[in-house]
Amino acid sequence: MTAPTVLDVRDLHVSYADASGAALPVVRGVGFSLRRGEVLGLVGESGAGKTATALALLGLLPPGARTSGSARLLGTELIGLPVRELAGLRGRRIAMVFQDPLAAFNPAQRVGDQIGEALRIHQRPRPRRESVRRRVLELLEGVRVPDPVRSARSYPHELSGGLRQRAMIAMAIANDPDVIVADEPTSALDATVQAQVLDALDSARRATGAALLLVSHDLGVIAGAADRVAVMYAGRIVETAPVDALFAAPRMPYTLGLLGSVPRLDTAVPLTPVPGVPPAPGRAGPGCAFAPRCPLASAACLEVEPELTGAQDHLAACVRPGALAGRSATDLFPASAPARRIPPGGAPLLRVTGLAKSYPLPGRPAARLRRRPEGTRLAVERVDLEVRRGETVALVGESGSGKTSTLMEIIALGPPESGSIEIAGYDTSALSRSDVRRLRGSVQILVQDPMASLDPRMRVADLVAEPLRAQRFPRDAIAARVPELLRRVGLEAADAELRPHRFSGGQRQRIALARALAVGPELLLLDEPVSALDVSVQAGILDLLRRLREGHGPACLFVTHDLAVVRQIADRVVVMYGGRTVESGSVADVFDRPRHPYTRALLSAVPLPDPPAERARARIVLPGEPPGAAERSAGCRFRGRCPVYATLGAERTRCERETPVPVGADPLAGHTAACHFPHGTEGASLRLGSEPEEHPPVR
Repeated sequence: MTAPTVLDVRDLHVSYADASGAALPVVRGVGFSLRRGEVLGLVGESGAGKTATALALLGLLPPGARTSGSARLLGTELIGLPVRELAGLRGRRIAMVFQDPLAAFNPAQRVGDQIGEALRIHQRPRPRRESVRRRVLELLEGVRVPDPVRSARSYPHELSGGLRQRAMIAMAIANDPDVIVADEPTSALDATVQAQVLDALDSARRATGAALLLVSHDLGVIAGAADRVAVMYAGRIVETAPVDALFAAPRMPYTLGLLGSVPRLDTAVPLTPVPGVPPAPGRAGPGCAFAPRCPLASAACLEVEPELTGAQDHLAACVRPGALAGRSATDLFPASAPARRIPPGGAPLLRVTGLAKSYPLPGRPAARLRRRPEGTRLAVERVDLEVRRGETVALVGESGSGKTSTLMEIIALGPPESGSIEIAGYDTSALSRSDVRRLRGSVQILVQDPMASLDPRMRVADLVAEPLRAQRFPRDAIAARVPELLRRVGLEAADAELRPHRFSGGQRQRIALARALAVGPELLLLDEPVSALDVSVQAGILDLLRRLREGHGPACLFVTHDLAVVRQIADRVVVMYGGRTVESGSVADVFDRPRHPYTRALLSAVPLPDPPAERARARIVLPGEPPGAAERSAGCRFRGRCPVYATLGAERTRCERETPVPVGADPLAGHTAACHFPHGTEGASLRLGSEPEEHPPVR
């Protein structure tokens, strides 16, 4: 029997006012329905109108926004409902999980008090304080928050991002709502934390029977979680279908381009970035909004905006829906070609051995006034890695594992706190001032947020030329090199006269890359350069980075938490946990034959953009949280979360007392793992894809 419809949205429009007061449409005629227990994935590039659609359902749009159309929740019209009546439904009949829980929680209230407030406001008769406290702990335990008592007593800033997101889910389901709206609930999280949050969200949905509107740009997440998918572009839904049908046979060129832009963990594939950018609000049409970017566009596409049509629940807004039959994304969009490369070899360009780095911990208020830190925070305990000329090495691990701290120690070109760093044969602890100046041009860095490295007051030409001037290049050489660099990263020479705010996020990252390449570096350090970008924009940047490796391009040390990106771009991978290197080797060896339990959990947590394959995988959901930077203990730092350690008997004392060192399965292969019981050797092992047993954290 078909489940009843709980949310029915028809012809929803949302517009914002510009500086002159004119209406700018951001949502244009969106319609969909949600049945009880169903998951609808809402996907599309930034600016497509996904979040505006979600906020309109709960009446949470910013002041000045205009909304029209219909959104009926079990027969109750939400659009135009008086504020007091709508507030009575929010949190009780329809609830929201926000993208940034730190901004959504009240920083001055304990987490448990805020969850309890949702219970006291909506439940009648109003529950007593003790029953509220018990229910809060039950909710936190239900979404798998470790030590719910401590978490309930904590303030939001005292919890990690994953714990805050799970606490937000607990608050959303506190009153058993009929609909849960989740707006990018995993976008800023590591793969392992993302797996925990998705598991908590699925458990909460099943426990309450609620329908779920899941807004996300991660098509891998949608493949594993959604029953149906709606693709948005320029404020409209341009395709909707059951998840298997949409991924297997999309009928809209835009959908096909999005799917082709997604990197896969299981294999290296040519990515197909969609050229161009979406239209700004109010700039779409006439005709199909995607026509300027569509390789199949004809004159008919420019006349009238197509409506959603089709059969068997698979609808597409395209005048030529049958034109995609038998075509892949590479048939329509320019694919990233394999780079013509010189094989890496010779002595390492970068060698890091035994690197350690700590930061002072703030003391009590009186001590802070005297600037006397009490204790230290160990960000990096022991890192060993090498990068050869022409090689790309990926540095992966959860947030807080020490990846960025490692990059900062390398780019500092100074003596490390412990261990050694050698760049092009120079030991950084013995560099003279002239050596530092010479190496400064040989090592460049590309940060996650390009606006953090681009002065908004400067023209692009001056931003790109600044490193050249610092290295005292002749003026005529600089004038000739700037347009060449802009063309190399896919920009126009005319862009040199504009300032950074005139560009999109992907274009700003290209400007930052042109600036980093200006002085011809031998080593390029990249810190999460694509993590904040849409999949289509990300594919374009990855394609650009792959092309840079042609011929004598720079060697790259690529920091990322996205292992699917690593498969597409890296030669070797180094895995970090708790400030230490735990596994390293070629991408093929580490991804196909992981030996450390942590690496295997990381790989299992990365979703595949293939619904049948994603549903068939068993995910290793790690319990607990990574160790804090101030926590120092003997033995293996991973043992508190390790599925292998949980199965050991008397042998576990070795994990508790001895810190494991990297050991290779084959000395010639260069594949090492810092584990006393690595997968594939004698001792305990974990079958790939099995669920770990629950076990308490090690104190």
